[in-house]
Amino acid sequence: MTSEHPTVLPATRTAGAWRAGVADGVLVVVFILIGRSSHNEGFTLAGTLGSAWPFLAALTFGWVATRAWRRPAQIRFTGIGVWLSTVVVGLLLRVLAEQGVQLSFAIVTTIVLGVFLLGWRALAHAVLSRRRS
Repeated sequence: MTSEHPTVLPATRTAGAWRAGVADGVLVVVFILIGRSSHNEGFTLAGTLGSAWPFLAALTFGWVATRAWRRPAQIRFTGIGVWLSTVVVGLLLRVLAEQGVQLSFAIVTTIVLGVFLLGWRALAHAVLSRRRS
């Protein structure tokens, strides 16, 4: 943790980046599991992976595009970039994979992934800011 960059996760930069990447990935999978459950699709590994891969690939794209490992908890550039990449590229991959995208699904995806991917970053920022004062 440095005073220059309050949005850098504690511990080493590498460990913080790994934790942030895992957190993002877990939250994307949680989003998928909630969606599958709400549509009575149940849990199967193949079904979950089939639904999750477009968003996990998009999340990876977002991490690379924003170089998220540099400031993984930053909201403005990293968080918003990762979120929008995950939504837009994920939905595009679903269309290309012929998994279908309804307008309501796109709206829910945007909102839920926004809350998940930006929410933990906002919490991290609040905790780190509080520790500094």
